[in-house]
Amino acid sequence: MIRAIAFDFDGVLAESVDVKTCAYVSLFEEYGQDVIDKVVDYHMGNGGVSRFVKIRTIYDKILKKPLSEDKFKLLSEQFSNIVVDKVVAASWVPGAKDFLLRNQNQYFFFIISGTPEGELREIVRRREMSHFFNSVKGAPKDKVSLLKEVMIEYHLKSEEVAFIGDAETDWCAARETNVPFILRCTSNQENSIPDYTGPRLSSLNELDSNLRKLI
Repeated sequence: MIRAIAFDFDGVLAESVDVKTCAYVSLFEEYGQDVIDKVVDYHMGNGGVSRFVKIRTIYDKILKKPLSEDKFKLLSEQFSNIVVDKVVAASWVPGAKDFLLRNQNQYFFFIISGTPEGELREIVRRREMSHFFNSVKGAPKDKVSLLKEVMIEYHLKSEEVAFIGDAETDWCAARETNVPFILRCTSNQENSIPDYTGPRLSSLNELDSNLRKLI
């Protein structure tokens, strides 16, 4: 029996994936279009990975330049400044708010995200979503650790939790914790996880029926 639902945030609750993509373009546009294309490909191919990891990887693998801690902190702050207001203003994923309203007394609700936790909590508060969620967790911890934390804190077995995500990192975290997984994907994400054969939702309007199938 499913007693709790963990949601990724960007692309699952809010239509904010493009906001993050534009932020990476803004951070690295001085390096030219070839670098921008590689940065966007890396970002889109690694959805759910924290910006703390992505910025370091971009410097190491794409720019092939050293990254000082001061520069890393500056880039992280610039990224946050670019995205927060836009994510607060982003539209809900279709069906997400209605699902939360209908079921807030039936399940524990968690957010498990690669967004820095302090920033994530601010966004959730400003979007007036806090009352829906029992726990809101983000980076720097990875999603495997965060899922394990909420399962321990709320005395949940893996089969009692469903994780709704939109990226391969979400699916991998669900597999590692033995948690049932449902993929939210848009039409241009249909082949984003080639080996995934589980349930796929274009919106959260169908989430109720998919959870019943898991039960």
